[in-house]
Amino acid sequence: MVGFGRRDAARAATALAGALALTLTGTGVAHTGSVAAPDRTAPRATPAYWTGTWEASASGTAPPLPGASIRNVIHTSVGGTAVRVRISNRLGSRSLVLGGATVARQQPKAPRSPNALRGTMRTLTFGGRKRITVPAGKDVVSDPVTLTVPAAANLLVTLHTPGDPGPATYHRDARQTNFYARNGNRVAEVSGAAYTATTGSWYYVTGVDVRRPQAAGSVVAFGDSLTDGSGSTPNTNRRWPDRLAERLRALPSHRRQGVLNAGVAGNRLLLEGRGPSALARFDADVLSRTGVRTVIVMEGVNDIKSPPNQTDPAALGAAYREIVRRAHARGIRVVGATLTPFGGHGSHTEARERVRRSVNHLIRTGGLFDAVADFDAVVRDPSRPHRMLPAYDPGDHLHFNDAGMRALADSVDLAALAR
Repeated sequence: MVGFGRRDAARAATALAGALALTLTGTGVAHTGSVAAPDRTAPRATPAYWTGTWEASASGTAPPLPGASIRNVIHTSVGGTAVRVRISNRLGSRSLVLGGATVARQQPKAPRSPNALRGTMRTLTFGGRKRITVPAGKDVVSDPVTLTVPAAANLLVTLHTPGDPGPATYHRDARQTNFYARNGNRVAEVSGAAYTATTGSWYYVTGVDVRRPQAAGSVVAFGDSLTDGSGSTPNTNRRWPDRLAERLRALPSHRRQGVLNAGVAGNRLLLEGRGPSALARFDADVLSRTGVRTVIVMEGVNDIKSPPNQTDPAALGAAYREIVRRAHARGIRVVGATLTPFGGHGSHTEARERVRRSVNHLIRTGGLFDAVADFDAVVRDPSRPHRMLPAYDPGDHLHFNDAGMRALADSVDLAALAR
């Protein structure tokens, strides 16, 4: 389980000091022991702020790819002038050695291509080093590199694992084609010719930040497969958090928040299932992320429908209160999303339907959250409220197709995401 203790707090303080140092450097302030007269002829530098633009939660482990170069394709929500990347060995049991790492923009309009856009390849370093060892159970964040990163663009984050690091921390269901070259350190190759193998998962990469002139911050969508994107079309970025990011990009620049997708297919609120429980991973997947202002919580369906089944709505309510408590301690707003219907799915029963409706009543009226996103009301069939509308059903009566994902995102009150 992931917690936030003294060591993490110290690391957060160090990161904050680094961010402040960047801001001071950007404004041209130097501490020399004396105060110089201001240069009124020099142009004032624009302050810079770090914001999360993309996230993938660690959902489990996969067999490693020793000797391979792994090219992860990730989609930004907001853009910036510099970038830094988070690498995770959080769920690994052995040290992860990285022989090299790069970031580049993907060839435009080619979401299924391993080719980089020429002139955008950047070498990633960690404390100034190209080759690093990430201990088991830990994350590392790269040094910043200057790179113009557009909003709604694909980046290639490529890592070389020269040896066998043991079980690989990954995000299983990326809904995105990723690539790997089976042998050799090929991280700096612009051409993707060597990347002949593909995978539907993201390996080791769990976050990307960008530097921006606005301090709008980011929103975390925290949930299970419904947030992760199951049911949506692969390689098109049509999960509901992607659509939410699209809506936010239409706002004035000072309100364009990044959107981080912390959904994990199969995740549960109370118990470990696919990956750590929501309570166990909340600190790592929300509180440790950059510039978070708001979190939208959509968790609980798997607790109700999957064995061991949760039959007490109060237990889910207590978990929601704990999440809100932790978020409020960091000044983060929490929007609670109602649980959507799954009638027609093989796990649905009348008893479980009663639990779902009771939990939704608690979310709507219990005063648990700063705001409520009533996803249930948006997608349910009025004539059969235990089922979703057929227009939103990909066929399994649980997840959402592209139209359903869009309906969820379009129902979010953007004003509720501001502090």
